[in-house]
Amino acid sequence: MPTTNNGQDTRHMRAALGLARRALGNAAPNPAVGCILVREGHVLGRGWTQAGGRPHAETQALERAGEAARGATAYVTLEPCSHDGKTPPCVDALIAAGIGRAVVAVEDPDPRVAGQGIQKLREAGFEVRVGTEAAAAAELNAGFFLRVNEGRPLVTLKTATTLDGRIATHRGESEWITSAKAREMSHLYRATHDAILVGVGTASADDPMLTCRLPGFEDRMPVRIVVDSRLRLQLTSKLVAMADRIPTWVVARKDVNSDRRRAFEDCGVEVLGIPANAAGYPDMRETMRAFAKRGLTRVLLEGGGHLAAALLAEDLIDRIAWFRAGAVMGGDGLPAAAAFGVDHLADMPTFLRRETRIVGDDLLETYSRDRR
Repeated sequence: MPTTNNGQDTRHMRAALGLARRALGNAAPNPAVGCILVREGHVLGRGWTQAGGRPHAETQALERAGEAARGATAYVTLEPCSHDGKTPPCVDALIAAGIGRAVVAVEDPDPRVAGQGIQKLREAGFEVRVGTEAAAAAELNAGFFLRVNEGRPLVTLKTATTLDGRIATHRGESEWITSAKAREMSHLYRATHDAILVGVGTASADDPMLTCRLPGFEDRMPVRIVVDSRLRLQLTSKLVAMADRIPTWVVARKDVNSDRRRAFEDCGVEVLGIPANAAGYPDMRETMRAFAKRGLTRVLLEGGGHLAAALLAEDLIDRIAWFRAGAVMGGDGLPAAAAFGVDHLADMPTFLRRETRIVGDDLLETYSRDRR
């Protein structure tokens, strides 16, 4: 039986978390999981969740380790699944392989698992340690946890602005406020999210493709989503033109014109009919529930200011990635977030700064919602 070493456990779990990050944006609807099999300090097999959520990390690592997995310690960033789905339970595969010990970062909140995988390992006579790098593991899969616990995906607002928070001139000119390096990193954000979300104003003004164009990430095709209450987006737009090759959704009012809806659907666009709120726009909470039901765990919001305001007003922004250029536009520029009813300082959603870094000529600040 392998001996317990807290320092080694931490080191190997951090390596497993690094593997899990490779699956972000590519594993939905499943969580992004990493697994490493180690015996006497030697790594015998590694695995991470593959495209579409399977094969799972544990089976990948076991396959690579082969017979050498017997007696090894399995470092897994999320509790091994214990239910039959599209693949057999990973906990059964670990038991059958005869591992000596398991180190699990965090329990799986999915009610089909929820501690049962850990219990099954212990009942089979294996030593199981739970909680190594738990906070980092929970942060990595925050989107999956939100989908399971709250029925919605994690939403990251990514914005590129001037120092005074402007995303475009009053004429709509926005290309380019930030540097090429910042735009390159923006594509990395796209690669690690399941979907990219914009409002119809941004989609109409910029006619974007909303694809990930980083070398090595050509296989990443996040769903492109436009919030467009009345289906005003041009059928000749790049988003619609590419809908037969890249998943493309439009969020519209449930009572939208049926002929217009059919025209979009004929082009390969999936139209999500969402009940309208009091202002006559698709209800954002219902929209997020619809996203979660379709398997999304991580959504990247790229604009514009009105959609950002609508999500902030409903407390649906969980992370912010804010690129700032060293320029000032003034009050006639378009703000990163439009007005959303803040009358008092206490009404503002607040965020905790997690990191600040230089990207080319720009500054990137990352924040998470302060829910203390």
